[in-house]
Amino acid sequence: MKILITGGSGTIGKAFIREFPDNKYINISRNESFLTDLMREFPDVENHIGNIEDKEFLIRVFKEVQPDVVIHAAAMKHINIAEENPIQACETNVIGSLNVIYASIVADIPVTIGISTDKACSSASVYGDTKSLMEKCFMEANTDRNKFALTRFANVAHSNGSVLPFWLNLQKEGQSLKLTNVDMNRLTFSKSDAAHLINRVIEMCKEDGGGFVGSYKMKSVNMLELAETISNDITVVGNRPGEKVDEDLISESEVPFTYVYDDLILIRNKKNEGTNVLNNPYSSKTAEKMTKEEMEKLLWNTK
Repeated sequence: MKILITGGSGTIGKAFIREFPDNKYINISRNESFLTDLMREFPDVENHIGNIEDKEFLIRVFKEVQPDVVIHAAAMKHINIAEENPIQACETNVIGSLNVIYASIVADIPVTIGISTDKACSSASVYGDTKSLMEKCFMEANTDRNKFALTRFANVAHSNGSVLPFWLNLQKEGQSLKLTNVDMNRLTFSKSDAAHLINRVIEMCKEDGGGFVGSYKMKSVNMLELAETISNDITVVGNRPGEKVDEDLISESEVPFTYVYDDLILIRNKKNEGTNVLNNPYSSKTAEKMTKEEMEKLLWNTK
């Protein structure tokens, strides 16, 4: 299978390539440092340097490559940076995502998967707002010919900008760990889990059509307890702008539109009249908590 990944030199792109090495991969990205790392680890990946805000560039590459699947992972991802730069956040996360939709339709791409976030659910930030809009646009774009769907991630452990490598580096340097709020809980999973969720959504799109958001029943971790698995030297610094104590993965208004298949939750535009529906909203406050052993595994498993 031929798969094009926007932002393929980032954490999610590299995790997907690592987990599913038998595909032919094409990457679109603009970060030269990340691109250099990608080329060293995966020399067979075909690279195109460019910006998703350039619609004509995307159309040209999509037409030239003709991938079977597009994974749209490129985004402005940091809450505090998006809060301080809302225009650029919209340019990248909303306009850039629309450009991916247009390019997929013009180039007649069979399946396009958008990477979203729990921040899009019950959004309280610019970043969450932009991802919520992206979800709605991908859902509207779906047709029988050009299938669009999304994955909704929570925190991906050891991703670029993740707090875990930051904390581990502070501990290594003998410094205090910086924690925003002792009551903060987060739904968290590994890079490998994220890659496998994307692959499951791709397969579901190919078999049954798109028009849905897919997520896992992830476990929750209290950030103070997670920090204490690294060090007892912890300094509370306060919440950042746009940051919540708990994050929703599935909101109350979305519950009637959920379809549950074991550990997989789908959100569709059509109300579920069957029995495999989520009974309650799903959040870091209500989800099953990680054990100490699971936290330690998450902490030291960087893949």
